[in-house]
Amino acid sequence: MEIHAKQVRPDSKNRADRARMLISCPDGPGIVAAVSHFLHQHGANIVQSDQYTMDPAGGMFFMRIEFDLPQLTASLAKLEADFAEVAERFKMEWSLSAVSRKKKLAIFVSKEDHCLVELLWQWQAGDLDADIALVVSNHLDMKDYVESFGIPYHHIPVTADTKKEAEQRQLDVIGNDIDVIILARYMQIISPMFIEHYRNRIINIHHSFLPAFVGGKPYAQAYNRGVKIIGATAHYVTEELDGGPIIEQDVQRVSHGDDVTELKRIGRTIERVVLARAVKWHVEDRILVHENKTVVF
Repeated sequence: MEIHAKQVRPDSKNRADRARMLISCPDGPGIVAAVSHFLHQHGANIVQSDQYTMDPAGGMFFMRIEFDLPQLTASLAKLEADFAEVAERFKMEWSLSAVSRKKKLAIFVSKEDHCLVELLWQWQAGDLDADIALVVSNHLDMKDYVESFGIPYHHIPVTADTKKEAEQRQLDVIGNDIDVIILARYMQIISPMFIEHYRNRIINIHHSFLPAFVGGKPYAQAYNRGVKIIGATAHYVTEELDGGPIIEQDVQRVSHGDDVTELKRIGRTIERVVLARAVKWHVEDRILVHENKTVVF
């Protein structure tokens, strides 16, 4: 069996001392100055900084910073401990992570393969800077293909009677070190119990007809209505079905000449691109969630 080796990013060896910080807090004066001064005091060099405020008077403030710090691995724990005082002063929710520590992904898939194939291709090419730890499926269709990449494939059937047991098996095979779960056209509803384990760490993709064309055969419904635009939405999974914080969307114009088969083909292309973007932004720490919205830097 042919094994597809993952390519290494050309610049990965130069990023051992780079870290990312995500911050959200009530807006007010002095936040940027305090963070910048803290990093300067600890010998860090800021290489990228993005910020956004919802409302300078009483709104929320969001910030993403990338910085270089010599001997980062040895300094990271102290940096986190020291920053706690700044975070408490401004009532921050924050995270700090080393770029060299790749996030671990678990991909869930059913029978449709287009989103899974796109993620595997980008991972193989080195464009998705993460580790795909395993693939979980309620079908066997993609087993040989996934295993040809050297990635473990776990077949866990799901029925209405076995759903609770199946989800527990899924949690068992995932373990405790998965950073994000990707539903790459996984055609099962995720239970609240499962969601609670991975709050804002499960990414789903679906067509953008919702809520107009609910239920089966959405492309046939869209064709019968003569739609002129179709698209896809990637979002975090919440207890509200397909109602979680939106990460990315895209659309494409279609015409009366496109039949149902062509609409599906166009829809699959948009779905795989939109999902891959959302996953890439998540693993690069570009997303901050506030209530049911996202800020994407």
